[in-house]
Amino acid sequence: MSVSETNTRKVLMDGLWANNNVFVQMLGMCPTLAVSTSAANGIGMGLATMFVLLGSNTVISMIRNLIPSDVRIPTYIIVIAAFVTIIDLSMNAYVHDLHKVLGIYIPLIVANCVVLGRAEVFAARNTVFASAVDGIATGLGFSLALGILGGTREILGAGTFFGLPVTGESFHPSLVFVLPPGAFIALGFIIVGVRLINQKRKANAS
Repeated sequence: MSVSETNTRKVLMDGLWANNNVFVQMLGMCPTLAVSTSAANGIGMGLATMFVLLGSNTVISMIRNLIPSDVRIPTYIIVIAAFVTIIDLSMNAYVHDLHKVLGIYIPLIVANCVVLGRAEVFAARNTVFASAVDGIATGLGFSLALGILGGTREILGAGTFFGLPVTGESFHPSLVFVLPPGAFIALGFIIVGVRLINQKRKANAS
């Protein structure tokens, strides 16, 4: 599968929405459910993952013809781990509070099936430009999904959005939405909504 620059729009839309790794492919569920207790946490995790996706996709595409097929997965993991180390140390230095909240889930980006999957399925088979675009699009789609889920849980569970109160005094937050069960409940309803939107778009296009 070779993607030319003329297909940039399709690559972007696939990563952002049409094949969104959370809402459509149901990948990366561990960090999605664990860190999405607020909009800020979700977007922070998504942007960290996007940095790793952009860097690893680009490098793997550059060296794809030099990697022996029998060691390709270990090589991908080494490249991914290098970018995870960079973002982990950078966040610890410049956004320490967010780094403490996300905790172990930043190093665990190495094992995120979204990142390794894009390396194997896309970056290893396409140009550097297309792979970089795919990394950005997939990362933005992941950030969008975590931001929507985190924002939903924050509003329903705490009555705030990015830490600012957005509900009136008559609204009583439901604590369950900031607890683990609330992640499953909120994500389930969001996925139903996404699928209804996609069905309506397909009906309008036909």
